[in-house]
Amino acid sequence: MARMSADERRESAIRAAVTEFARGGYSSTSTEAIAKRVGVSQPYLFRLFPNKQAMFLAAAERCLLETREVFEKAAQGLEGEEALHSMARAYQRLIADDPDKLLMQMQVYAAVAAAEAAGDHEFGESVRAGWLELFDSVNLALGADVNDATTFLAYGMLANTLTSLGFPAGHRIWSGFYASAQPVD
Repeated sequence: MARMSADERRESAIRAAVTEFARGGYSSTSTEAIAKRVGVSQPYLFRLFPNKQAMFLAAAERCLLETREVFEKAAQGLEGEEALHSMARAYQRLIADDPDKLLMQMQVYAAVAAAEAAGDHEFGESVRAGWLELFDSVNLALGADVNDATTFLAYGMLANTLTSLGFPAGHRIWSGFYASAQPVD
C-alpha cells in the first residue's frame, strides 16, 4: 500500500476535524482526537496545521465550500423558482446524508461568537468571507435577487436550527417552513 502524501494527510485531517469539531465543538475537541481519527501523531498533525484554530478554520472553510458546491451543482442550468427548489432539496439531502456538516455549521457560529466576544476578530473575518462567497453564489443562482437569496438562506438557517434541535421532518413545527419554502422530496 502506497504512503499518503502530506496533501493527502492534510485532506484526511480536514475531514477528521469536521467530524470531531462537529461533535465536540471548538473548545471540547482535542487535537489528539483529530490525530487519532486520522491515524497520525499529534506532532505530525501540527506539521500540517500550525495550531488548533487553523484546523478549525480549515474544517469551517471546507464545510462552507462543500455547501456552496452543492448549491451551485443543484442550480446549474436552472433559474428562479426551479433553482431555488433544486437547491433546497439538495441542501436537505446534504444535511440528512451527512449530519456532521450541519453540526459543524452550528459549531462554527458558536465558535465565531465566542472568539468575537474575546476580541479575536480575525477568526470571524475568515468565516464571514466564506459566508459572503456562499451568499454571492446563492444570489447569482437566484438571478441576483438579494431578497430571494436572503430569504433562501434565512429558511436554510431555520432548517438548521430545527434539525439541530432534533425536530423530525414530520413534526408540526416544520409545517410553516414547508409551506413557505416549498421543498420537494
